[in-house]
Amino acid sequence: MDFEAYFKQELAGVQEEGRYRIFTEIERHRGAFPHATRYIDGETQEVTVWCSNDYLGMGQNRLVIDAMHKVLDECGAGAGGTRNISGTNHHHVLLEQELADLHGKESALLFTSGYVSNWAGLGTLAARIPDCVVFSDALNHASMIEGIRYSKAERRIWKHNDVEDLDRQLAEYPADRPKLVAFESVYSMDGDIAPIADILDVCEKHGAMTYIDEVHAVGLYGPRGGGVAEREGLMDRITVIEGTLGKAYGTMGGYIAASADLCDFVRSFASGFIFTTALPPAIAAGACASVKHLKNSQAERDLHQETVRQVRTRLDMLGIPHLPNPSHIIPVMVGDPHKCKRISDWLMDNHGIYVQPINYPTVPRGEERLRITPSPVHSGDDIDRLITALSDIWSQCELARRDVAA
Repeated sequence: MDFEAYFKQELAGVQEEGRYRIFTEIERHRGAFPHATRYIDGETQEVTVWCSNDYLGMGQNRLVIDAMHKVLDECGAGAGGTRNISGTNHHHVLLEQELADLHGKESALLFTSGYVSNWAGLGTLAARIPDCVVFSDALNHASMIEGIRYSKAERRIWKHNDVEDLDRQLAEYPADRPKLVAFESVYSMDGDIAPIADILDVCEKHGAMTYIDEVHAVGLYGPRGGGVAEREGLMDRITVIEGTLGKAYGTMGGYIAASADLCDFVRSFASGFIFTTALPPAIAAGACASVKHLKNSQAERDLHQETVRQVRTRLDMLGIPHLPNPSHIIPVMVGDPHKCKRISDWLMDNHGIYVQPINYPTVPRGEERLRITPSPVHSGDDIDRLITALSDIWSQCELARRDVAA
């Protein structure tokens, strides 16, 4: 087989479909984000980032950076290896304690990313619990899907956020069959929020464990940033809460929070924990500072929601279609991969506005979009430039607009 020819052929097909991904090389500016420098063809361009998951700008927060500097000087750059072999750093322990407290759980377990925490957490539980069957929401993240596949447990897919379908499928199994229901709180592409209380009612009715992914909610919702489940007073009813430190907390890493025995079980059997180098202590310290701060400060969350509201209102005034949802994610719908890429390129080249096109397989074909994520650090001028430029290119591409209410 001519492997290189095969690679070229497959890449050409992706390019022809209009969904070939080009990485934009940027350098974030501490203290000035969302403004950054773009590097292209040996030149630079100043840009404004509108697609970051650093939702609250905590990646440049002074408390976070100072904590990282301090521990970098104290502990050095790396963790030295896996926690099983090289030792658990004190800052890993402190962070796990903060995360357990955040979610009202006995314990928490830290991983190198949210992807790994889902893959290892779900994969280990489903594989090791005898005869376990997993019920997965149809729009669960790839990391959850891969963890469930890795487990080789029996799996069922229930219709997205459809509690009646979940109830029906759970009822097909004996009451004593181990069941694990996996779902998210905020779904990252459409921005919709799961009916958590109704899901929990059904799971409790059938004696099922529950596993919720709160990666797009922790830090952002609830009185202390514990996520949608905290906001709705439901954390104590959930078996496992999974989250990330790489989005609203502005650093890196993932985790699960649950009972002490469950976390110890995953720690003892998950290859994704046992055999990988631990997070650098400085990153753990920065994440810990971020979690602590957002437990006590509502200012970032309030300003974040206000900025989201302003962007939605301005889009509505111009009839630019975006999916209505109750979260902070604004999917501006284009519906064509080539036009979506063209819009993204034009915004960057002509206005220094960076917002990536989202296409298949991240979203279904025909639902291509720009995923806009406003933050507290976007100014009124930033919003003006975004909306004006979007309206201009919308007209150039002859895309449909919604009726504007008088």
